[in-house]
Amino acid sequence: QVQLVESGGGLVQAGGSLRLSCAASGSIFSISAMGWYRQAPGKQRELVAAITEGGSTNYADSVTGRFTISRDNAKNTVYLQMNSLKPADTAVYYCNLRFRYSGTYDYWGQGTQVTVSS
Repeated sequence: QVQLVESGGGLVQAGGSLRLSCAASGSIFSISAMGWYRQAPGKQRELVAAITEGGSTNYADSVTGRFTISRDNAKNTVYLQMNSLKPADTAVYYCNLRFRYSGTYDYWGQGTQVTVSS
């Protein structure tokens, strides 16, 4: 069983930075794709950034150039560096692990709140 624990959320002023971390248990981290999603009140959950097992990344248009996703397989941890934060980035951020083997298996963290004040 995989468990994901996020940390690093909080309250920050517009223009500030935060770094989110997501630590995974188990042995499949290095062979899984990882992603950060967010959900604002009244909105659907959306993909913010993702990184493959091989380190390829992709980003939502709204965060390109401001956010950076990275992973440390030795620590079973994925990070999301968020710079130049905007009030529109306010949401609960969720970590996702996607493992593909005879099917697709998704695991989610509990979420961490990010609030950006204007």
